[in-house]
Amino acid sequence: MVVERTFVMIKPDGVKRGLIGEIISRFEKRGLKIVALKMVKMDVKTAEVLYEEHKGKGFFNDLINYITSGPVVCMVIEGEDVVQVIRRMIGNTDPKEAPPGTIRGDLALSKSENVIHASDSPEKAKREISIFFDSSNL
Repeated sequence: MVVERTFVMIKPDGVKRGLIGEIISRFEKRGLKIVALKMVKMDVKTAEVLYEEHKGKGFFNDLINYITSGPVVCMVIEGEDVVQVIRRMIGNTDPKEAPPGTIRGDLALSKSENVIHASDSPEKAKREISIFFDSSNL
């Protein structure tokens, strides 16, 4: 059994719509462990670091404006093959393509307001965790 950690963030639309408990409950019911959690109002500099892979793409500025528009909930979640498990749980970026039963399939309103972000690899998880949490938080 390989226990991993990953980074998950409930985006401003999920916070605004009161979906924090619903989303956290899904992870806990799946047997995953939340090892760190905090709500933050992300500044532009932090958002640009988080989404640096998208810099130069047409949607980058809209993404930064959106992610800094309200509070987000950042989490470190632990479990067996947790990156892969959570990616399956959240579903496709576009909720029209996300199957029912996934977080985005059930809760997201649009491709741009899709409720949740989750690391897509163990390497990105380590990087993204380090943006919001230091070792004393874990």
